[in-house]
Amino acid sequence: MTSSPVESFAVPRAAAGVLFFDQEGDVLLVVPSYKDYRDIPGGYIERGETPREAAVREVREELGIAPPIGRLLVTDWAPHQNEGDKVLFVFDGGTLTPEQLGAVRLDPAEVVAYEFHDVAQVHELTIARLARRIVHGHEARADGSTRYLEHGQLVG
Repeated sequence: MTSSPVESFAVPRAAAGVLFFDQEGDVLLVVPSYKDYRDIPGGYIERGETPREAAVREVREELGIAPPIGRLLVTDWAPHQNEGDKVLFVFDGGTLTPEQLGAVRLDPAEVVAYEFHDVAQVHELTIARLARRIVHGHEARADGSTRYLEHGQLVG
């Protein structure tokens, strides 16, 4: 039996996340209620949403705030053994002001805490593929670039 060309196309799950920083330049990591590792605010893109719209929605749902979401920092083609093809978008959320931090209201069904950490520590704090995305996002933010990754590794 021959498969049709459409059946051979990748159908990736897509997700969007946001890197936020504090006044010292540390990155915000959330402690999800349903994962055993720290993450960045974000989640899967729903049907009909753009990656940026999903990032805005997820930040509002998880943190209860709606700060402006900036430019795209990273796109990562990162298939997962158990979840299939995935493409992940990471946006710049900028530096959160004390007022914005004071307005944070966590959704306990999704996030139980948030913390700021030095980017140099992320490999100790979260899973390797996410840590690589965070480091590349931080560097892209600093140098004004947008980075394309495959499995968290810079391509090109």
